[in-house]
Amino acid sequence: MFAGLPELGISNGEDLKETLTNCTEPLKAIDQFQIENGILLPTLQSALPFLDLHGTPRLEFHQSVFDELRDKLMERVATIAEGKEEDRYGKLEELLEKSFPLVKMPSIQPVVMQVLKHLPKVPEKKLKMVMADKELYKVCAVEVKRQIWQDNQALFGDEVSPLLKQYIVEKEAALFSSDLSILHNFFSPSPKTRRQGEVVLKLTQMIGKNVKLYDMVLQFLRTLFLRTRNVHYCTLRAELLMSLHDLDISEICSVDPCHKFTWCLDACIREKFVDGKRARELQGFLDGVKKGQEQVLGDLSMILCDPFACNTLVLSIMRNLQELLSQDSLPRDSPDLMLLLRMLSLGQGAWDMIDSQVFKEPRLDVEVVTRFLPAMMSVVVDDHTFTVDQKLPGEEKSSPPYPTTLPDAFTRYLQENRVACEMGLYYVLHIAKLRNKNALQRLLPALVETYNDMAFGDIFLHLLTGHLTLLSDEFGSEDFCSVVYDGFLLTSFSSKENVHRHTLRMLLHLHHKVLPSHVETLMKTLEPPKQCSEPVKELYTQLTEKLDAQKKSPPPADEAPSLDLGLHPVTVPTTASTPTTPL
Repeated sequence: MFAGLPELGISNGEDLKETLTNCTEPLKAIDQFQIENGILLPTLQSALPFLDLHGTPRLEFHQSVFDELRDKLMERVATIAEGKEEDRYGKLEELLEKSFPLVKMPSIQPVVMQVLKHLPKVPEKKLKMVMADKELYKVCAVEVKRQIWQDNQALFGDEVSPLLKQYIVEKEAALFSSDLSILHNFFSPSPKTRRQGEVVLKLTQMIGKNVKLYDMVLQFLRTLFLRTRNVHYCTLRAELLMSLHDLDISEICSVDPCHKFTWCLDACIREKFVDGKRARELQGFLDGVKKGQEQVLGDLSMILCDPFACNTLVLSIMRNLQELLSQDSLPRDSPDLMLLLRMLSLGQGAWDMIDSQVFKEPRLDVEVVTRFLPAMMSVVVDDHTFTVDQKLPGEEKSSPPYPTTLPDAFTRYLQENRVACEMGLYYVLHIAKLRNKNALQRLLPALVETYNDMAFGDIFLHLLTGHLTLLSDEFGSEDFCSVVYDGFLLTSFSSKENVHRHTLRMLLHLHHKVLPSHVETLMKTLEPPKQCSEPVKELYTQLTEKLDAQKKSPPPADEAPSLDLGLHPVTVPTTASTPTTPL
């Protein structure tokens, strides 16, 4: 416990033991030991007997003096470090040399750690000693750990790895949330709110202003993205940079070539729309990538691959297409649309670019603009024509049935082109948001076969299940249930466990609206196999319990879906002049 005292010429317990063993008068020896090792203040000696008279043990007195001096010394260390003196770090290094032998002594350790914390460059030998001792490494400040980590990538990786795993777990938990809502979904939190997450804050603190550590984290994210294809690592890449931006860490932001692009895109994500001005800014960054610096495209593509960026780009494309329709303009004639498609294409190609190390913007298939988008617009026109026709007076109606097939170009590009598929999926969400049952029944079967099974990805299924709550009353129809479940979700649930989970999530939320006969069939079909994961079994158990409870209690009267806008009714007192029956 008192290791290191002899090195500083201070006596310890072993010295007292030796003195008492070899002396003839123990009491005198103890007195002498106390004088030599007590507080060297002559006026204090005469005052100590007063403490004895008050029954205050010498240990208690010395401990309180020691604590006070230690606190003063730690304050002084911080003051020296924050001062402007040229030799301030020299003074701290001198103090470190004197105090470091006592670093294992619990009462002195805080002083040593305070000195280490305030030294911008701790001597290599001391760093190695701290790193080699698990206990010391554990208690040292993050400022000291940064100096250890920057030359020990493996150790830094061990510290960062659990945080990255936690981040992915949190994102996936949000996608499988038990709440199904169009208002509160995966994309609802603002960028600033997301950056307050535990993992982002911890990583930001671990990096501090250290460019080397920032580069290491980015390398970990690229490697994990390549290994897993998990797009949440792209989100973290952007969130981390913007978290450092929020703290004005110019040492890092000024050297990250993606900083201004990410900052501009972050503003678009906040608004969930890329306006014309910001679109031109983003285009300027993309066009400004100089020859020999093409590698930056790898990082830009990762930032655009972030699901939050992708969501913003596709929503902006949808708004753009609506405007073009109202103006009778062609997609190819809109520079804003072409830029949005260019960025979407760059984001969608992130994995391929980083994997191949060929840093070149992917060329957008021109037929996406000349064939796929017109085909998608023709579906919109079909729907609009049918709606208008239904509103015409009887004698003017041509009464064509609602179209059931889709243009070949639409289904082909859904299957063959990543960018087209992303737009097609968001068009389906747009249709669901409009509560357009006919169009949804026409489109959903086409999603069984999409590029890389994108329609069965967690993000799309999370959004679709939330959007389908708007059509909850339609689940009472055999046709609609068949299209949603048999025609789409159940086509792949047995081979894709995530689809199984999302199907159960939705049924748990809407079971009381689904036809009882259909619920019975679904429960048999969705029964989890033995080898499936716990979350699926838990969801199935919850659903079984809910259905059992529903059988025991009478069904509630159908209520109109709540459209609560947060406005609370005001009670008006009934008086003779106030009629109590509706007029």
